[in-house]
Amino acid sequence: MEKLQSQGVHHITLNGANRQTSIDFWEGVLGMPFVFEQPNLDKASESHLYFDPGDGRLITIFTDEGRKPDPRRTPNEPGCVHHIAFSVSRVTFLQAVKRLDERGIKHSGVKDRGFMDSIYFTDPLGLLIELASYRFEPPNGFTHADVLFAAHNIRIARGDYNIAEVHLADAIEELTKSRNKTLSADRSPKNPY
Repeated sequence: MEKLQSQGVHHITLNGANRQTSIDFWEGVLGMPFVFEQPNLDKASESHLYFDPGDGRLITIFTDEGRKPDPRRTPNEPGCVHHIAFSVSRVTFLQAVKRLDERGIKHSGVKDRGFMDSIYFTDPLGLLIELASYRFEPPNGFTHADVLFAAHNIRIARGDYNIAEVHLADAIEELTKSRNKTLSADRSPKNPY
């Protein structure tokens, strides 16, 4: 028996209300270009809207003009989506509170996650949305997941409860050492002063 190896998220499809609500939120609030539309090929009464979240992958929404937005929180039962997180640059993240406040959108305020900062709010249909901004950039040739994996191992070895910036910094140094060669016989930290 062999695995069905995934290579990334292809798309996420959500059940929306009417078409304009989806366009106004996904493009008008989150800045995702509305790139494609066709009928829902499994249910002709619905339209299928496609939005680009910024990485070329897709968020798609099934819409029906007979459905109205309902802002009550979506179910939080086993098997249900808890939230969807979108990556934003640090400079955009620093504007998020102000921009949400300007629209009267209730939000969590900034949440410290150790390796990133987050802000949570709900879409017009009650789905919890997270804006997430990493506190680090991975070394060239590595991914955020590579850094988090290394930082996790450092955190566990030190017996620390949760990830912190020191674990990330040490992970980045460790990954950089593993990739980059040097002519120096001793790569240990020095104080040249």
